[in-house]
Amino acid sequence: MKTLTYKNSSVDLLHGPVLKSMLIFAIPLFFSSVFQQLYNTMDTVIIGHTLGDEALAAMGAAGAVYDLLMGFALGVGNGLAVVTARSFGCGDREYLKKSVASAIVIGVCITAAITVLVRFILYPFLEVLNTPADIIDQAYDYVSAITLFIAVMFAYNLCAGLLRAVGNSVMPLVFLVLSSILNIVLDLFFITRLHMGVRGAAAATVIAQGVSVVCCLIYIGKRAKMLIPERKHFVWDKGLYREMTAQGLSMGFTSCIVTSGTAILQFGINNLGYLVIAGHTAARKLFQFLLMPNIAINQTVSTFVSQNYGAGQVERIRKAMKCAYLYGVVTTFIASVLMFFFAPTAVKLLSGSSESVVIENGALYLRVVAPCLIILGLLNPTRQGLQAIGQKILPVLSSVIELVGKILFVAVLIPKFQYMAVIFCEPVIWCFMIAELLPAFWCNPFIRTGIISG
Repeated sequence: MKTLTYKNSSVDLLHGPVLKSMLIFAIPLFFSSVFQQLYNTMDTVIIGHTLGDEALAAMGAAGAVYDLLMGFALGVGNGLAVVTARSFGCGDREYLKKSVASAIVIGVCITAAITVLVRFILYPFLEVLNTPADIIDQAYDYVSAITLFIAVMFAYNLCAGLLRAVGNSVMPLVFLVLSSILNIVLDLFFITRLHMGVRGAAAATVIAQGVSVVCCLIYIGKRAKMLIPERKHFVWDKGLYREMTAQGLSMGFTSCIVTSGTAILQFGINNLGYLVIAGHTAARKLFQFLLMPNIAINQTVSTFVSQNYGAGQVERIRKAMKCAYLYGVVTTFIASVLMFFFAPTAVKLLSGSSESVVIENGALYLRVVAPCLIILGLLNPTRQGLQAIGQKILPVLSSVIELVGKILFVAVLIPKFQYMAVIFCEPVIWCFMIAELLPAFWCNPFIRTGIISG
């Protein structure tokens, strides 16, 4: 088998012990996820402590819309990087450069379309979500400032995804740490000194991530030149563009449909009052930290399976998936213990609120949902594995299941059971999703036989 080598790779995913390789690759991804989350969490802490519960609720109400718009673009970026990882695995340098060139073209088109679209639909969409009148203007200010520069967010995630595709998960972390520190400094300056309100938090996020993009581009230009396409690599290749567009749109629509469900769920939450919204916002921010280990292994599975699929090494893929499942069991246990003892304190510290409704609802959410991470420990690696071996429809169908489930909860169960229905909504839906994805992955012809069809 022909193998491409990249001397600045943090780990070789094509050879050696599977679990060791995955963990070494996942550790920087874990810390990357932590620092990525710090972008929005510092916004939450500073806004909650300086601007109050109403501003915090506004950011929470805007979060679902922001995630919807960003999720699609970032899903497309991850899908494009998957194809690059496959070309790296099969040892084809020219095809790798062509995949990067097409990723740039497709990425520019997608982000331009979203940037224009958001100008027309953002405020009406917040109204459709039944965002309370007393916070809708602040919600719009926050999310519109960020989505105006969605190209910056996409550029970083694409650059980081391409570096991970060739085995380097360390340098994206380095750049993210630097930009996260800058984000905290700018948050404090814009909000507490310039009194820019929620717009200041959005501006800090955009500027800080822009710095990380510049750092990534400089590094690729100096140390990862195999990722730099030449003019000839931009020549139209129908088969490649079709494959990359299909893969990118598959992951983009998967993410978009999932976040659409989150936006619909936010509609149900918005009817419960701003104190409930504030408590749920703080709890969801904390829950995102609980998801960090899961996110790290998901990204590891995506790159690992993509590279080894390109290399035709099915046995390594099977071992990798089993390692990912075991990892999910261990991390779920740790998260559950932490939330059992520390959930109320964490919600209070993050939100800055002394309202019992905020603290009690947030803590209850975390204590119930944390043990259910075991389901996500099966669900998300399996979905990533399917996408990495070229399955485009089944992962999208799983997100449709999630969307339909959240619509049913919002329409039927939340009006009757209030916040308790919000708490149990996602864990119940996850069970239905895993019932679809697990058999689909392990019964896939390639996974069963090691033979790539077509």
